[in-house]
Amino acid sequence: MQGRLHRLRALDRRRPRVWDVLLTSFWVLVTVLDFTTGGWRTVARDVDAPEPLVLLMTLGFSVPLLWRRTHPVAVLVLMAPVSMANIWTGAVVQAAFLQLIPAFQIALRLPLRALAGAGLLMCAPAVAGAARIPEVWNQQLVSYLWGFAFVSLLGIAVRTRKDYTEALVERAHRLEHERDQQARLAAAAERTRIAREMHDIIGHNLSVITGLADGGAYAAAKTPERAVQALEAIGTTSRQALSELRRLLGILREEHPDADRTPQPTLNDLHPLVTSVGAAGLPVRLDIHGTPLAASLTPGRELTVYRVVQEALTNTLKHAGGGPALSAVVTLTHSRTHLETRITDTGPRTLTTTPATLPRGSHHGRGITGMRERAALYDGTIEAGPLPDGGWQVRLRLPLEDTPP
Repeated sequence: MQGRLHRLRALDRRRPRVWDVLLTSFWVLVTVLDFTTGGWRTVARDVDAPEPLVLLMTLGFSVPLLWRRTHPVAVLVLMAPVSMANIWTGAVVQAAFLQLIPAFQIALRLPLRALAGAGLLMCAPAVAGAARIPEVWNQQLVSYLWGFAFVSLLGIAVRTRKDYTEALVERAHRLEHERDQQARLAAAAERTRIAREMHDIIGHNLSVITGLADGGAYAAAKTPERAVQALEAIGTTSRQALSELRRLLGILREEHPDADRTPQPTLNDLHPLVTSVGAAGLPVRLDIHGTPLAASLTPGRELTVYRVVQEALTNTLKHAGGGPALSAVVTLTHSRTHLETRITDTGPRTLTTTPATLPRGSHHGRGITGMRERAALYDGTIEAGPLPDGGWQVRLRLPLEDTPP
């Protein structure tokens, strides 16, 4: 039965006019048969009512049903004078109850004000006919009231269920759309994260390799041993870069579950980083003040500190200009609520630039922007700019995980 109802509703949606014609034809046939067989005389108050008038009233109640869905109020208005003539003449044909069909459509589709008006249109002829035929008051008016109340409640119930179903469908579509949006946002965030990691890995290691290659080329003529050391350092740095890239790209390949998942760099890896940068020609000193609290930093925060230090030292290698006096200092200061990291170099004095106008490294690639993005993930702040006496400083202030909001 449920499958047949679904098919019937599908037919109605595809060809509504066909269904309207079929339903109207059915009721026209029923009412005409009631007239031709004389069935209307069994309930009529006046069996001598003119038969042509009775046939006309029968068609007046059934034919307008063709427009019951598109113009239900107009159909009921058209039936009202026919209902008045039906009661006034005493014919009282049962086809008058077909007025309940457009009343149901009004309850199903239109506001409650229209439904109240439909009740008046149906009951007013019965009230007027009571002046001529007192028995109509009990027979017709009460029947009209009960029938109208039933179809009104049925129409409201069907309408409520339909609205509820449409609301559920709309909510499901909205949730599906939001899910797709969240997936796109997550994919965009992941692409940004991967781009940031790629930039940090490739940019830093290539800068170190470039510095080692330049130093090895300079030392090859006078000190071949130093050139050999530079080549060995280049090989070590290259292998490290390839290993990090292989690990990063291997995680992205779902078809390789055995991809290398070496932990991301932590604060303990700052010493090897400083050593590799020193081998590239930039002397770096690492100073640590304070004692870190146990489990005070999450792996993500430690990675942020590492990458910021790596990016700042890489920018120093690329943009500070070199020279025998060039050096850098990395200072980590632990407190109860924050970890502050300062990376200071002794590059050339720059009085015409400010952090807001031209931060070093921001006009080539991601530079300071990548640092700020990393710090913002953990409510941290980045300040970068030239020092009054020359050189450049990058300052990262990162709250600890258990910092109260």
